[in-house]
Amino acid sequence: MVDHGDVIRRHELTDQEWELLAPLIPRAATGRPRTADRQVINGMVYKILCARPLLERTGVPRTGRGRPRCRPDHVIADKAYSSRGLRGYLRRRSIAHTIPEKLDQKGHRRNRGPRGGRPPHFDRNTYRQRNIVERCFNQLKGFRGIATRYDKTATSFGAAVYLASFLRWARSV
Repeated sequence: MVDHGDVIRRHELTDQEWELLAPLIPRAATGRPRTADRQVINGMVYKILCARPLLERTGVPRTGRGRPRCRPDHVIADKAYSSRGLRGYLRRRSIAHTIPEKLDQKGHRRNRGPRGGRPPHFDRNTYRQRNIVERCFNQLKGFRGIATRYDKTATSFGAAVYLASFLRWARSV
């Protein structure tokens, strides 16, 4: 794909990729025709591609001196990030994670019997802490520019998030 500098991209399918994929999407025989298939597929591609680059760019500030760590202690995510690929990536980087397993993944593992492997560890109490981050994002979305991603460049959008975070913190003090 073409890189447009700081412009926020959603990793959308190119026209050529869409031409190859579109005929493979099943159409309902009856009912109202769907019009947003490409948008739904682009959203799926975005979900698939966003976790690893985000983790690779993350810097965790140290409490003392020194540059930020590039590896978090723990990742808490929802079922959308429950792929074997992401779990393997986190294990290779020695990053502890709490991600619930999807029902279909549980079924596939059970169907493979002893070859299915052990279920991934899931700590319900740790997973409940995820709501702190979710609530923070919802409060930041109260700022219209952040909710609509009004800024065109990643730098401007990042500055808006920093400013909104500061205002949120200042109002709570």
